[in-house]
Amino acid sequence: MAGKRDVDEATNTQTTGHEWDGIKELDTPMPRWWLWSLYATIVWGVIYLFLMPAWPLINGATPGLLGYSSRGAVERDIAEAEAVNAPLDAQLMSVDIASIAEDPDMLRYAIAGGGAVFRNNCSQCHGAGGQGALGGYPNLVDDDWLWGGTTEEIYQTVTHGIRYEADADTRFSQMPAFGDILEADEIAGLAEYVLSLSGADHDADLAAAHQQTFIDNCSACHGEDGKGMRDQGAPNLTDGIWLYGGDHDTIVATITNARYGIMPAFQNRLTDAEIRKVAVYVHGLGGGE
Repeated sequence: MAGKRDVDEATNTQTTGHEWDGIKELDTPMPRWWLWSLYATIVWGVIYLFLMPAWPLINGATPGLLGYSSRGAVERDIAEAEAVNAPLDAQLMSVDIASIAEDPDMLRYAIAGGGAVFRNNCSQCHGAGGQGALGGYPNLVDDDWLWGGTTEEIYQTVTHGIRYEADADTRFSQMPAFGDILEADEIAGLAEYVLSLSGADHDADLAAAHQQTFIDNCSACHGEDGKGMRDQGAPNLTDGIWLYGGDHDTIVATITNARYGIMPAFQNRLTDAEIRKVAVYVHGLGGGE
């Protein structure tokens, strides 16, 4: 309860006038150093409001008297790094991309820079280690390539993308949806034949009965032996490596509806030096040719 303010006899300190169960609250003053520290932070806060960006406006904030910007600081740091790397980038651009691997120093520089480019632009789909994922995201660490795995071919793919219609030089292929062409039982048998090509469990009789279905409808792109054609981006069906899955139902879905995976072109997002670096990096992940 609130009581009369008086002085505590034991401490000679004035009370606040509050008392609970006979216990009185002392009105002990804050230490001087603490008060001055508080006042100093208040003064500093007021000064900060005028020196640094602080006051919110409709389209941003006040720039502050010092004109500081965290975005501007980052841009300056990036510019400084680019200035340091400019001679190395010029050297990287002056040689054929395939010969970069012949110079150990240049190769180390390309891999280090390419790793940063990959993590910022490619890992979202291909994974941090390039391992890819089912659903149309190729594994970059194996030796299976739709369009070729040399440094030059990887460079071409990164530059122009896959089925990226905004780029006239994009790599392009299109599998027809055979659900509009074949009957359901034909597609089911065709799936069994495709399974047989990679040695997976399959219905041997059904596969044999639909070998001709494969030759008539699929061999133009995948080849009669099913090993694919890189100039058309047609997958090898004999190696057991699948972008979307290799079970019967998934293969039936692929044949019925087709697939149309898209990779963006990076020529307008990255510099040519950055594309060269990431091509070298991807080539060095383990699956390059």
